[in-house]
Amino acid sequence: MNKSIRVYLWLLFSRLLHCQTKEQGKSNMPRLRTIRVLLSVMLVAVSIILPVIEASNLPAPQSSGVKVVYAGRLIDGASNAVRTNVSIIIDRDRIREVRDGRATVEGAEVIDLSDSTVMPGFIDCHTHMTMQLAKGELLGSLIRRNTDIAIASTVYAKRALMAGFTTVRDVGAGGFIDVSLRDAINAGTIPGPRMFVAAKSLSITGGHGDLGGIREDLLPEPDYRNGIVNSPEDAVRAVRYMVKYGADHIKFTATGGVLSIADSGSGQQFTLEEMKAIVDTAHQLERKVAAHAHGAEGMKVALRAGVDSIEHGTYLDDETIALFKKHGAYLVPTIIAGKTVESAAKIPGFFPPPVEAKARQIGPLIQNAFGRAYRGGVKIAFGTDAGVFPHGQNAKEFEYMVEAGMPAIEAILSATRNAADLLGQSENIGSLKAGRYADLVAVKGDPTSNIKLLQNVSFVMKAGHVYKKDGGPAVH
Repeated sequence: MNKSIRVYLWLLFSRLLHCQTKEQGKSNMPRLRTIRVLLSVMLVAVSIILPVIEASNLPAPQSSGVKVVYAGRLIDGASNAVRTNVSIIIDRDRIREVRDGRATVEGAEVIDLSDSTVMPGFIDCHTHMTMQLAKGELLGSLIRRNTDIAIASTVYAKRALMAGFTTVRDVGAGGFIDVSLRDAINAGTIPGPRMFVAAKSLSITGGHGDLGGIREDLLPEPDYRNGIVNSPEDAVRAVRYMVKYGADHIKFTATGGVLSIADSGSGQQFTLEEMKAIVDTAHQLERKVAAHAHGAEGMKVALRAGVDSIEHGTYLDDETIALFKKHGAYLVPTIIAGKTVESAAKIPGFFPPPVEAKARQIGPLIQNAFGRAYRGGVKIAFGTDAGVFPHGQNAKEFEYMVEAGMPAIEAILSATRNAADLLGQSENIGSLKAGRYADLVAVKGDPTSNIKLLQNVSFVMKAGHVYKKDGGPAVH
């Protein structure tokens, strides 16, 4: 078309020149030369403009948001199989297709991970993104402003993402800082994992979530707005209050814990009626419920109340395992947290004396409890208690799970398929299938043969955006 138009215009201009020459004669030769120059300029202009017009009428190339990731090995989060030579076609933030072989898509950006194992982005179901434990931290937190905590949390969030954790479930923070952090990440203001948050963890007065062991006149006595629950009525108010201000799920302390000063490490907290009020209200509001629990009796009551997950599970027994299976609840083990507090308790002055004693007693037991739960057929969702140990080291949990008897592929699935199921997000995350978010991580080598490889991810993509490539930060 382009060539035909140019030929036609040239013939037209030549005809005009011929006519002008015949009409005007030789006396008007200067004028004719001017006309010839003008017509030549017009012809050149048309020759330049026509290709632009023609190009604008061509079919548009593939959007710049389309990417093709070539995976040498693929663990898709949907099965135990490891596939080889697979292409993942990504359109903006979602996966369009997963196809065997090397797919070619016109106009797409190609990311070659043919020397790597590609997996869904990891999900950590037990984090505290607004804290990081250090010597003296338990008392030092009393003088830190919420703004200081919020600023530090942005650093922790980026570390988690760069370690391959594209989604986290945060299970307790004060001042709704976790809500603000989640919203800032979602808005693209700061980099970090996709977050599902609990706001303030619920506790009884003097329980694991209530700051005790200090002078009673230093702080006002907290109520349901600070997560303190002392009746079924308080439980209903507290759950509704947390949801009102942005909680994606609810977390409560069914037993004592290690890092609190005034309570026992494992004794039951809350009555069955209070736990049921928490769970029933949360479920009515379409929120899942996580219960912190070390002691067996507290776990059993929480499971009978209908919680969706038990966090830690240190003293579980055969009856507890049967209740897990009966109610379909998940165990979120946090082995690395147990090992961390056990080691910290050996450092003079790291913990106040009551905390040190509990850390020495409870910390060493969690890995064995996990192994017993796994062998008993309890559903496992990956969780670490990040914040008790430095953020970004979450993947050590994989190693400890394998040490306790879980096959490497199942450990990976606990942080992808199972974790997504616990979050109620299986249609969006946890597997590499059409329609899911394009959350991908990759490591050099085969993590099913060497699980420690997961502690050094070389590639991270979240929602189609590459944050880490070739082992370092991607250039934005």
